[in-house]
Amino acid sequence: MLSTMQDGPLSIAHLLRHGSRVHAASEVVTWTGEGSRRSTYAEVGREAARLANALRGLGVTGDQRVGTFMWNNTEHLVAYLAVPAMGAVLHTLNLRLFPEQLTYIVNHAEDHVILVDASVTPLLAKVLPTFTTVRHVVVVNGDKAALSAPDGVTVHSYAELLAGQPDEFDWPVVDEHSAAAMCYTSGTTGNPKGVVYSHRSIWLHSMQVCMTDSMAVSQSDRALVIVPQFHAMAWGMPYAAFMVGASLIMPDRFLQPAPLAAIIAAEKPTMTGAVPTIWQGLLAHLTEHPQDLTPLGDVIVGGSACPPALMQAFDELGVTIIHAWGMTETSPLGSVSRPPAGLDPKQAWEYRVLQGRFPASVRARLIDDDGAELPWDGQTVGELEVAGPWVTASYYQLEAGGDGAEKFHDGWLRTGDVGTITPDGFLRLTDRSKDIIKSGGEWISSVDLENEVMAHPAVAEAAVIGVPDEKWDERPLVAVVLREGQQAAPEELREFLADKVAKWQVPENWTFVEEVPKTSVGKFDKKRLRAAFAEGRLDIRHLS
Repeated sequence: MLSTMQDGPLSIAHLLRHGSRVHAASEVVTWTGEGSRRSTYAEVGREAARLANALRGLGVTGDQRVGTFMWNNTEHLVAYLAVPAMGAVLHTLNLRLFPEQLTYIVNHAEDHVILVDASVTPLLAKVLPTFTTVRHVVVVNGDKAALSAPDGVTVHSYAELLAGQPDEFDWPVVDEHSAAAMCYTSGTTGNPKGVVYSHRSIWLHSMQVCMTDSMAVSQSDRALVIVPQFHAMAWGMPYAAFMVGASLIMPDRFLQPAPLAAIIAAEKPTMTGAVPTIWQGLLAHLTEHPQDLTPLGDVIVGGSACPPALMQAFDELGVTIIHAWGMTETSPLGSVSRPPAGLDPKQAWEYRVLQGRFPASVRARLIDDDGAELPWDGQTVGELEVAGPWVTASYYQLEAGGDGAEKFHDGWLRTGDVGTITPDGFLRLTDRSKDIIKSGGEWISSVDLENEVMAHPAVAEAAVIGVPDEKWDERPLVAVVLREGQQAAPEELREFLADKVAKWQVPENWTFVEEVPKTSVGKFDKKRLRAAFAEGRLDIRHLS
């Protein structure tokens, strides 16, 4: 027996039409460094139509990829809506990636057009000649003359390109399972991996972001979007806000503590979210420059575990930090730690420091080394696997058995995280099955670092582990075995890495050992290396 219900596609086009009409008066605010510029959702809808018409003129007629190399601002929101709504695919490019990684992901995704903020054109200019499929670059919020293009690439001014374009567009009906947007994650070894979101997954994820036991974004909110739009889709906040009519406050490139404090004072957001290092910096600033944080209520923290002391410090300022867990592969919302009802403050605190409870749409399980499922008893530790309608089932163009295939297991995503789950569905992360280092909410591959260090002629072996860091949560420690008769100081090795990895990935912590401990099959035994660090048996050199 079939239902009598209508079956219309869950599409970004419908979200765009709804938000710009029903919530026409809601606004998106972009910080300029000295003040704010404002647009209503109705104006965003009209600009989205003009952008879609302009992109049609640049040959975006199907599911071509349109890259964005941009900060959080109004124009980036317009692209978030227009590109997938017109049937193309939005590809957000991480401004913090190493140039070789940018080249790889742009060419792998086959981007046709790139929208770039004028302030970061120097970064793009360095790698633009290495892009094989890009035919157009559109410079936003600045002079296109600042960017010279190689043969075969045309540079446009965003303002000039949209001038005179119709402010209406015949948004096509697309299959809700078709691609809407894509992000690349570097949370695995080797090249970054592509995650492709569907219209359906974005729609369902947006509904979850708005649920009261989740991030609880509502029409009455003014949401400060600190999480970059190029990182895990800004945790889904732009689409969720447009769905329910919450106003958006975009910080553009002004992400330092002082400007964030100024934005909070001027625009009075009611909720926001970011990695812990953002809040550590803001707290230090507020200690020196106190200010009233009301009406800011909830702050969602993810990317890495939030120190309890930081949560307590913000409690004293009247701001509640709420743990969440997720990853690019989960759109990214996986769990949010809102304590069960009816608990006293002490009991509630014990839940708040966990990574959160899984919603109905995210199935979770813990697996042991043999693949057997483990109990949810809050004690038994296993590797976390998840599945659900906004969890990726593969990486983009992943060959069978290729690099990254090990992340998927019988229809489940292997998260690489290890922890426990309470009987009532709260996750507590305790470690990682892989040795990926999470620094300031971004991933650092220990294997990639090892390979680069071992490329130095004086180095025989190098093993990298993550060690605790007050500011960044974790930073890499490199254990080096020198070749017989060779010498190399940490300063020399650090300089050697300067043009091989992103600046923020270069390690500050170094130690020299006679031998890297090995497992029975000859692999680096990082468990023993971590134990040596914890017991103080390593002579650490820390470079400032």
